[in-house]
Amino acid sequence: MTASASAAVETAGGQAPAAREENIRALIRANTENFPVGSFLIPPDCRPHVHAFYLFARKADDIADAPTIPAAEKVARLQDASDALGKDEATLPDWAVPYHRSLIETGCPAQNGRDLLSAFIQDATKLRYADWDDLMDYCQRSAASVGRVMMDIHGESRHADIEGSDALCNALQVLNHLQDCGEDYLALDRVYVPEPWLQEAGGSVELLAERRASPAVRHAIDRCLEGTADLLRRAEAMPPSVRRRRFRWECAVIVKLAWALHKRLSRGDPLASRVRVPKVSRAGLALRGIVQAW
Repeated sequence: MTASASAAVETAGGQAPAAREENIRALIRANTENFPVGSFLIPPDCRPHVHAFYLFARKADDIADAPTIPAAEKVARLQDASDALGKDEATLPDWAVPYHRSLIETGCPAQNGRDLLSAFIQDATKLRYADWDDLMDYCQRSAASVGRVMMDIHGESRHADIEGSDALCNALQVLNHLQDCGEDYLALDRVYVPEPWLQEAGGSVELLAERRASPAVRHAIDRCLEGTADLLRRAEAMPPSVRRRRFRWECAVIVKLAWALHKRLSRGDPLASRVRVPKVSRAGLALRGIVQAW
């Protein structure tokens, strides 16, 4: 870990760098189910910066999703962090300091982090989506921004297929929304599946509280999967454009895992049980992705 990145990790929480770094790794492991965020494939020189960004994103997301924090307070806290990011460390919350220092150290732009925060601010106040374009506008900030940060950290932004990266990240976001569609509705009254699609099929958002997907819910899920398949087909051209081998492997593996989850969601019912890619399958898909991107 570089000296300044190490100092940033130590500042956030007052722990020794090694202990703080391990806590960030534990946070990643606890919140990563389908896709290898911050995995061993990330080059060692990039890992501290990836972890700093992950801490930033995870904590901001926790604020946006906290049921006990009023919406106005969520917006204020996240907007204050956005205003100070990359500019004024003294007014940043502790969880944003490592990423802020990473930006200063690497010279990467802060705009992608601000875009992500804008999506979390939207989460605090926007509970329904009108159509696919409405959803993609959100995903471009909540997910594509993450891919762009990773491209920046790895020094790939000037030549890699950024549109393909955007497509992959937006697809991952929609797949995650479909996995959690029932939970998001019950816990947060938040519905990312376009509401008119449910209504066109004779249903309503209230059906997301059921233990099994109704025909209307299945119809809306399938329409989302159709759009996601288009995104994944676009994303398949992206990994070969990445120069750094380990990061190229990471991208290829994630594309494979995304297709696998897409297939399972097309057959499974996310209201009845958690739809996921089993660990054994993930390992096999990871190996195939690495071999393909070698």
